[in-house]
Amino acid sequence: MGRRTGRVTLEDVAKATGYTINTVSRALKNKDDISRQTREQIQKTAREMGYVRNYIASSLRSGRTKTIALIAGTMSNPFYAVLADVIQREAFRLGYSLMILCSQDDPEMEVHSVEMALSRQVDGVLILPWSGDSPAMERLRKSRVPYVVLNRYMGSEEDDYVICDEKRGGYLVGQHLTGAGHHRVAMISRYDVAWSFRMRYEGFREACREAGLPDTDILSARVRGEEEIIRQLKAWKEAGVTGLFAFCDVEAWEEMTLMEKCGFRMPEDFAIVGFDNILGYVNFPRPVCSVDMDFQAEAVQAIDLLRKRIHDPALPPQHVVLPIRLVCRNSCRR
Repeated sequence: MGRRTGRVTLEDVAKATGYTINTVSRALKNKDDISRQTREQIQKTAREMGYVRNYIASSLRSGRTKTIALIAGTMSNPFYAVLADVIQREAFRLGYSLMILCSQDDPEMEVHSVEMALSRQVDGVLILPWSGDSPAMERLRKSRVPYVVLNRYMGSEEDDYVICDEKRGGYLVGQHLTGAGHHRVAMISRYDVAWSFRMRYEGFREACREAGLPDTDILSARVRGEEEIIRQLKAWKEAGVTGLFAFCDVEAWEEMTLMEKCGFRMPEDFAIVGFDNILGYVNFPRPVCSVDMDFQAEAVQAIDLLRKRIHDPALPPQHVVLPIRLVCRNSCRR
């Protein structure tokens, strides 16, 4: 017997069961006005026939696709991968499909990702913009499609957004390193997230000042590439820096690898603290102290804000700032 071609339709299931198309449709949606016995019989037949609900047809009738898009950097970065994973679970729990689009932190690719999401008629968009002047954000704002910005403050109070308390996170890192006995410290970053860097560094510097460190012993650097990182680490080693605040956990792991290349010991030569607490979700061989921003809480809040905006476009702007905590794994040399 040859392979059957073409999708199984409601009409096919109706013919196989002897019920009308309307009865079959309501039974497959588990409607209470169809008896339990009839629903179970129709659902069993539909499964055996390989029937799959046509969500496109449903969306044409309802005006909703029950699909949301997540636009992030790249899934090769564990930060985005972990966040996408928890958002996927929360979306599934609420009956939404998730479309994941990767911008590669490239402005042109990000605009293309927004256009792709809008062309697929998604109900809403969750986005981690690459920078504060992202042209993709302007496209999204003009589209009138509901959206929520994640992990970024874009300078516009009109955006719905979910962020963590970045300044408080930096403050906790400063407390942690000075409390571990470090008297000359530095923050290092290779990611171009200006607002986050500024907030984290402000909180970091405030805590270090409170601990009695002069500004000359609270350093910072924005670096690009391995060679520049290595030069900076060597310069800081010469200058007596012993405590490092890495912008994020991914950077912390990269810097720990480069420290080993330079012959530095950890945490004896350099203690290090990261940000994100990815280790709480992904098993990495290098334990690192880190600020926990709670990915799960972010996913819940982001989708909740998006659903509210979808159902009530006239709502005032919604802003959520998540609390944070610091997790110690002894990379601080406490």
